[in-house]
Amino acid sequence: MAMLAVLIPLLMLGVVLVLGRYEELLLPQEDADRREPAGVSPAAVAAPSPATAGTPPAPSP
Repeated sequence: MAMLAVLIPLLMLGVVLVLGRYEELLLPQEDADRREPAGVSPAAVAAPSPATAGTPPAPSP
């Protein structure tokens, strides 16, 4: 009984991993490298923050 408690989750994990690989082979995504990261919007990257807009740069030594 203890062997079943160990083997069944491992077998289920193997099935999930195999199905994931099968899905990647079946449905390839050619444009995956052209996508932007999910957490960064293009407007946030291009626009400076309001706190630094009016302050002069620090003097260099």
